[in-house]
Amino acid sequence: MQFSTADDIQDDAREALIDLLYRLGDDDLMIGHRHTEWTGLAPILEADIAFSSIAQDQIGQARAYYSLLHNLGEPDPDTLAFARGPEQFRCASLCVLEKGDWARSVVRQYLYDSCKALRLEALTESAYEPLAKLVRKLRGEQKYHLMHARMWVSRLGNATRESHALMQAALNELFAHALGMFEPTGGSPIVAASGIGPDETTLCDAWRRQVTEFLTNSGLSLPEDVKPVHGGRRGEHPSEMVELLDALQQVYKLDPAAQW
Repeated sequence: MQFSTADDIQDDAREALIDLLYRLGDDDLMIGHRHTEWTGLAPILEADIAFSSIAQDQIGQARAYYSLLHNLGEPDPDTLAFARGPEQFRCASLCVLEKGDWARSVVRQYLYDSCKALRLEALTESAYEPLAKLVRKLRGEQKYHLMHARMWVSRLGNATRESHALMQAALNELFAHALGMFEPTGGSPIVAASGIGPDETTLCDAWRRQVTEFLTNSGLSLPEDVKPVHGGRRGEHPSEMVELLDALQQVYKLDPAAQW
């Protein structure tokens, strides 16, 4: 079954699609905003420019997902980004955590973007044609995001004893949160059954195989017996979410009716 327009998809499939788009948009908005915190602070100029560019892309991609939501009857993109409270966001906890040091940020970027690359690949065949069309455009940007992350992880994982220790510590801390990216929701089975998007368990298995091989080649080891950090897809977030949203929404809340 194919859904060519917003009017073609109804009932449970429509609600499942809306849930998926919120997850996609909220993940990109939150991690994109976190990445902006490295502007002017990254260890070298090249990395500073790269992280700032990646952040800009991710926030722009979030807006694109929110525009699809608006076409499905949800509020406009600015309202979705700036007027919701923490409990209304459906982002994974990985996207919310503080940026920490450089090792932590590049490990997070790799874990996030390796998952996102696989998800976008699957979504190019989405039964919801407006989503498939959008994702085909976004994959070009995503290719370079993942290249940047892989370069830094490989470089630092295989560099000095100190850099390796910092990278391994970051991976040990973040991996459980990364598994939370695949947290199932009530709409997840419908997304998969309707051909709108991939099955979360299948996607997670493919991702684990891919990151295990790459991280091993980078001198790093995945922690064992890790329990996924869930809750983000239900609006249950780490305490850092409040501070993050305050910073993100501060200017908008000064005058929500202002025209920019």
